[in-house]
Amino acid sequence: MSNPLHRTRVKICGLTRPEDVDAAVAAGADALGFVLWPGSKRAIDEARLAELAARVPAFVTRVGLFVDQEASLIERASAHLDLLQFHGDESPAFCASFTRPWLKALRMRDDLDLHAMAEAYQGAQALLLDAYRPDMPGGTGKTFDWSRIPANLAKPVILAGGLTPANVAQAIRAVRPFAVDVSGGVERAPGIKDPHRIDDFLRQVFLAQSTDFLDKT
Repeated sequence: MSNPLHRTRVKICGLTRPEDVDAAVAAGADALGFVLWPGSKRAIDEARLAELAARVPAFVTRVGLFVDQEASLIERASAHLDLLQFHGDESPAFCASFTRPWLKALRMRDDLDLHAMAEAYQGAQALLLDAYRPDMPGGTGKTFDWSRIPANLAKPVILAGGLTPANVAQAIRAVRPFAVDVSGGVERAPGIKDPHRIDDFLRQVFLAQSTDFLDKT
């Protein structure tokens, strides 16, 4: 049984503009995600990462997203990051070879064994669970069947995939994740965040937990 006092953390991902970094911080996001994989519509380069990361205040985690990329790039980018997020076929040894803590993103294929993956990637700080689409390693904008997530998984769960202000409260009540991760659900266009949607998303997360607490007291 989950602790009713647990606070679900929030990561706003795919940030590309200074004003969106500021909006996410002001809304109360716990973590900000920067996509370094050039195949994404939300990709930024190393120079832009340095600029945006410098705006992030203390106690807000800066997360870099990578997909099967060169170790030298990841090492350079790490200077501006607090946490690494791997979305490709990176091995546990590769993920652990850098000087930063890391997450492993898993796409929820029908044959995915989450318990086995939690064991294989036991060095990860958490597992980020996203919808599966063969041609996209993330950012699909689609949800998946949340009931597939076992309650006794050995690693904290970060829930991603199609989350919006309209469904995040339902997701939190159904999954009780350690954190939720949103990108497209708070955008006007890919990489262009909407501060009102960011505020609404954070508000819905807070309300979901407040209601849950009241129901249990």
